[in-house]
Amino acid sequence: MSGAVERIVVQATSQEKKAIAAKAERLGLPISELMRRGAAAYETTEGEADLQALAEAARDAADRAAASIDDALDFIAASNQRIAAMEAQAARTPARKAA
Repeated sequence: MSGAVERIVVQATSQEKKAIAAKAERLGLPISELMRRGAAAYETTEGEADLQALAEAARDAADRAAASIDDALDFIAASNQRIAAMEAQAARTPARKAA
């Protein structure tokens, strides 16, 4: 370890202190090393939960966008069919003469 050593005070109940000391002894580590390793290994799941929520929101937005596109394409297809029917009807109807 390089540099100056700093002290970090950790408050614990007497039972917690005994459990920590026993674990350190079982592992053959000083309590300070056990605490350093424990702190370094600690990972929070808060960021993962936020990321999961964002991913779900993005997936929901993509699903809504896809549904909206599908609705628009269905509307366009129906409109094209109506236009084709009107054009077919107009082709069968004799042209009117101007008066």
